[in-house]
This record gives sequence, C-alpha cells and structure tokens, in this order.
Amino acid sequence: MARRRRQTHAGLDAWPGYVDALSTLLMVVIFVLLVFVLGQAFLSVVLNKRQQAMEQLARQVAQLSEMLSLEKSHNQSLQLSVASLQSAHAKDLAMETSLTAQVAQTAAERDNQARLAQASAQQVSALGAQLDQLRQQLSAATAMLDISQNEIRDRDRRIDDLGLKLNVALADKVEQLQRYRSEFFGRLRDILKDQQGVQVVGDRFVFQSEVLFPPGSADLSPKGVAEIRTLARTFRQVSSQIPGGIPWILRVDGHADRQPIHTAFASNWELSSARAITVVKLLIAEGISPHHLAATGFADFQPLDAHDTQAAFARNRRIEFRLTDR
Repeated sequence: MARRRRQTHAGLDAWPGYVDALSTLLMVVIFVLLVFVLGQAFLSVVLNKRQQAMEQLARQVAQLSEMLSLEKSHNQSLQLSVASLQSAHAKDLAMETSLTAQVAQTAAERDNQARLAQASAQQVSALGAQLDQLRQQLSAATAMLDISQNEIRDRDRRIDDLGLKLNVALADKVEQLQRYRSEFFGRLRDILKDQQGVQVVGDRFVFQSEVLFPPGSADLSPKGVAEIRTLARTFRQVSSQIPGGIPWILRVDGHADRQPIHTAFASNWELSSARAITVVKLLIAEGISPHHLAATGFADFQPLDAHDTQAAFARNRRIEFRLTDR
C-alpha cells in the first residue's frame, strides 16, 4: 500500500518538471525573438544612416562633377581665347612686316617717280607723233570701211536674189515631182482600180499585206509578185520622164498590226522591215534604180485603225509606196 502511494506520488511529481522545461524553453525562444527583433531594428537604423550617408556622398560627387565640368568649360574658353590672341598676334606681326615692306617700296617708288617723270616727258612727245600717224591711218581705214560696207550691201542683194531664185527653183522642182507623183498614182489607180485591198491614201499608194504576202511571211506570193511587177512597169514609164535634176525617191514602207507573231521573225519590226526589203529587191530586179529606192519598217507604231478588231488589224497590215524628195 505504501509502495503504491510512493509510485503514485512519484508519477505526479514528474509533470511539474515538464512544465518548467517548457516554460524555460518558451522564455528562451521569446528572448531569442526579442534579441532578433532588437537586432533587426538596430540593423535598420544602421542601414538608414548608411543610406543617408551614401546619398549625401552622391550629392557631393554630383556637385564635384558639375564643378569639374564648369572648370573644363572655363579651361576650354581660356584655351580658345589664348589661340585667338596668338592668331591676332601673328596677324599683327604679319601686318607689321607688310607695312615695313610697303614703306620701303614707297621710298623706292618715290625715287623712281623722279626718273619716270623725266622719261614721261620724252614719251609724251613720241606719243603725240604716233597719235598723228594713227589719225591718218584711221581716216584711211574709215574710207576703206565705207567701201567694204557698200560691197557687203551689194553682196547681200545678190544673195537675196539668189535665194529667191533658189526658192523658185525648188518650188518648181516640188511642183514637177508632184505632177509626176500624180501621174504615177493616176496610172496605178486606173490599172488597179478594181483590185480589192489596194487604195490611194493622200500621197501614198497602199497595198494590204494579204494582197502581197502570206500571213506571217516576208516572201511575196505569186499574186504579190505580179502586182509589184505591174507597179514596176508603170513606175519605169513615169520615172523615165522625171528630169535628172529632181532629187526624187520611191519609199517602200512596211507596216504590221500589234498582234504578237509566232513565226521565224522575233517581232513586228523584223517582219515589217523584211517585207519592205523584199519589195525593194523585186523593184530593183524589175529595173528600178536602187539610188531612187528606200525600204523602211514601222512595225505596229503607225496604225490606220486603233480598234482591236480583225478588220482594224487587216487595215494596219500594209505596204505603202510614197514618191517623195530626198
């Protein structure tokens, strides 16, 4: 019984020990926290003071930098002033040297003036004699100039007369060529009046390309060869009557439409030029002098009809003959 009581008492005595240990541990923890908080507060105060000190130092550094910049600017200004003063001093030295040289030159010139005055008197008398001679020569030149002006006026009158005669002669040549052109086109009109695709447009005799050439080709068709030979016979008869002094030429112009071609020719330029050259070669073979022939190609850049129709394209594909002067 006594042992049980002691055991019970011993079990009850153990609890206050735990309470004391926990209390002590809690106090230690609270103390540590208090020390940590106080340390943080103290550290914050120290950091704030350091931050303020650093900001103050930064302001001082900025002030010093500004003062240094002002000092540099002032130093540069002083350097510029020194350079300007040195340049002005150099200019003053140069001016002093120049003035010294001018004074010496003036003294020398003053000495020379006396000698020049003496020589000038002699030259004045010589110039007077020369002036008299020049007056005599001027009088003679004036008389010759009057004669030359009269001759020039006579030449101008003769030139005007020659120009008038030349204009009259040229007008007469043009009129004669116009008469032969009218005769040539009149004969062709009578011969080919019922031919389809052939017409006279102003001062040009026009063949549609289909009358002379197959489509896309520069080789004359049999019908085209016959047409050109007829034209050549008529033209030989007319050209034999044209006087040799008239500078005439029969121009053969090849024209195409603006449709792209898909033949051996690279473009309408080559096709139109080749057709004109083919016609000229046949005319030469038929007895027309090559000195009075010219072949030109205009491609599709001189159309008679600007529409995009087959009829318009057919009108633009043509060979034109024009009797004109060179």
